[in-house]
Amino acid sequence: MELNRLEQALHSARALVMADLVAGDVAEAAIVSLVEDAVTHRRWWVEQWPEGVSFVTGLIAQDVQDALLERYGRWPLCPVCTEEGPHALDVEPELGPDPHWVCTKATVSVAPVGALAEVLGR
Repeated sequence: MELNRLEQALHSARALVMADLVAGDVAEAAIVSLVEDAVTHRRWWVEQWPEGVSFVTGLIAQDVQDALLERYGRWPLCPVCTEEGPHALDVEPELGPDPHWVCTKATVSVAPVGALAEVLGR
């Protein structure tokens, strides 16, 4: 795989996930470190499986979501279901291009990864 394409995909994924963290007011230094850890891990992963480069954004979003759940709690919270208790959105497809945040309870696509600010009005 061309190194430039890999780095471009990783930088784009980092920027999209960071945009969603900023939209949710959770882009603190410790959380940004989780993003960097995810990017480092996925750099190795894509170097091993170059065909997976188009999946990197969704995978980094999932990695950050998992790390946040372990340390801080659910993220991003669903802005659609206001009647029910708070729950997190999921990334779909789990392994595919063009990842979106979806609410599995309401079975609705909420926003592409990187575009939560539009839904949250920020």
